[in-house]
Amino acid sequence: MTADSTRDSARQQQSVTYAAVGATQAPDLMQYPPQGYRPLEVRGRIGHGDERWLYAVDELLTGGVYRGAGMGVRITPVSAGDAELTYHHVEYGAAGEPVEAAQVGAGDEVYTASGERHVRPGDIIVVGLEVGRALWLPLPTRVVLLEEDEQRVMYAVGTLPGHPFSGEESFTLEQTADGSVWLTVRSFARPAAWWGWPLLPGLLLARTLIARRFVRALMGAISLQQG
Repeated sequence: MTADSTRDSARQQQSVTYAAVGATQAPDLMQYPPQGYRPLEVRGRIGHGDERWLYAVDELLTGGVYRGAGMGVRITPVSAGDAELTYHHVEYGAAGEPVEAAQVGAGDEVYTASGERHVRPGDIIVVGLEVGRALWLPLPTRVVLLEEDEQRVMYAVGTLPGHPFSGEESFTLEQTADGSVWLTVRSFARPAAWWGWPLLPGLLLARTLIARRFVRALMGAISLQQG
């Protein structure tokens, strides 16, 4: 086991560095973010049709959204024991009625045609600048939410100790009635350390630019294997 793998395994025992887990899903996030945090939302159309939809789902759930934005990514699967403790909240229908009860337990593992595994709640995702086989300036997060429906897929990651920000980021793919496929990136964040506050304007700009790159990342050519 490499030093990075050992470090990522240890991160599975760490708590996220913010309290408002799931707040990226609040309808009024942009008006009323968690106190002290700066919200962000970027939405863009990434294509059209079922082929684009299936491609985008696989890219999103295997880390391709990060790689397409120019980042290196390392994903450490949640341990089997921790996966069994995963909480699945109540599911509601379009009219607001509950359609599936809350439950605890591990969901089935899903793989793409090329053998890449979809992320699951509890997975550790570390992104950074890829130099050789190493990641510089690593940004550690944990998958804290995952929702999958026929025309909507969303997952959110929360920051872990060592990340320069404290907060949460979510990625939501939706296919509308006309077949268009959209990606929405939402987040709320604040510097995790005192030295980040003087750099806040630049950090906020960087967050916006990176979110736009996430949207562009899923506009790429569809490979034959995935198409």
